[in-house]
Amino acid sequence: MRRRLLATAAALLLVGGVAGSAAADVPAQRSAQTAPAAVQVPSGVTAGAAVFDRQTGAFTEQLNASARFRSASVVKLLLALDFLWNRGPDYTVPAADRALLEPMLRSSYDDAADHYWVENGEAAIITRMAGRLGLRDTAPPPTGYEGYWGYTSLSARDTVTIYRYLLDSAPGPVRDFVMGNLRQSTRCASDHFDQHFGIAGAFEKPWAVKQGWSGSYEEGTCGTGTGTFTSSRTASETQAPVAAADVDLSRPALHSTGTVGAGDRFIVAVFTLHPVGTSYGKAYTDIGRLTRSLNVPGAARPAGWWYGTWSDHVNVRPDPSTSNSRITQLPAGVEVLVGCQKRGQEVSVPPYTNDWWAYLPQYGGWISNIYISSPDNRLPDVKDC
Repeated sequence: MRRRLLATAAALLLVGGVAGSAAADVPAQRSAQTAPAAVQVPSGVTAGAAVFDRQTGAFTEQLNASARFRSASVVKLLLALDFLWNRGPDYTVPAADRALLEPMLRSSYDDAADHYWVENGEAAIITRMAGRLGLRDTAPPPTGYEGYWGYTSLSARDTVTIYRYLLDSAPGPVRDFVMGNLRQSTRCASDHFDQHFGIAGAFEKPWAVKQGWSGSYEEGTCGTGTGTFTSSRTASETQAPVAAADVDLSRPALHSTGTVGAGDRFIVAVFTLHPVGTSYGKAYTDIGRLTRSLNVPGAARPAGWWYGTWSDHVNVRPDPSTSNSRITQLPAGVEVLVGCQKRGQEVSVPPYTNDWWAYLPQYGGWISNIYISSPDNRLPDVKDC
């Protein structure tokens, strides 16, 4: 036991404490179905959040709901709506535009956003859509950064307004096209970042999401390829000014927006900023914790136990062995939902070994327990598969 504890501590030091921050305050016995009584904003995080119940017509949660954040890729909702505006009830999206809009909405494809931003007037898009929808906190990118669509300012309450328009007022074909694509959100974004954080991790389907991330995060590792990748948009944003007006452009951002529940009952918007230097896995973990603490009455929450992980590029496998190709790789130090565990192939990280594997239902695959932040080979509170 002592050797295992030392091994875990050493591993946390090797990854700069990322796993420690992801797991230190997660009691092993806490089930994923347990929702805290109040919103939990992790230390160092600045957040704005709102939850709107379309059935009652009231907010169940508002936290700094009017605070303005740089939108990152959430602005792609406005780019799509501006393109589809006044197209008529029988309008069919042309194949060429469908080939851009679908991956922009499902996989956050930046090249498509670049295309529509330039094609339709850049900042004028934001001005038009803010007026059309009555958005109170939304504004174009600051002077000198007109080409940065991700620097559009948005708030949680304005994001709720956007979804309310989509669901309650937009023509049927527009609603079905946009929401239909958000329901098909891919785990791996076009730039190989894992985008199923926040809403997508906190709640069972049905959900629909449009996520956003911005800042000097490490390269994305999501997918089955052998390389690592970074988006050109993210790379260029590392040269951003410290601030513009009242919108912070420097700290890493991670946002989760969309709907939860049958009939899109709940609209959820979560905007977060993290300390400079925060890893993607740490930010992913923190927005997950915050989102799981929101008051979303009756929304189905996934069964399992949340655990931190350590090491970079942990492979998720289709079975509890290393013999088959990976499904994807985890963001470094991210917190994961463990559904059950079983013995499989022995894995060695000298001088330690472990033949227990954890099943991650949200990934549909397995990781060796040796990479889970726990002193025991077999997780003490997790059921056997």
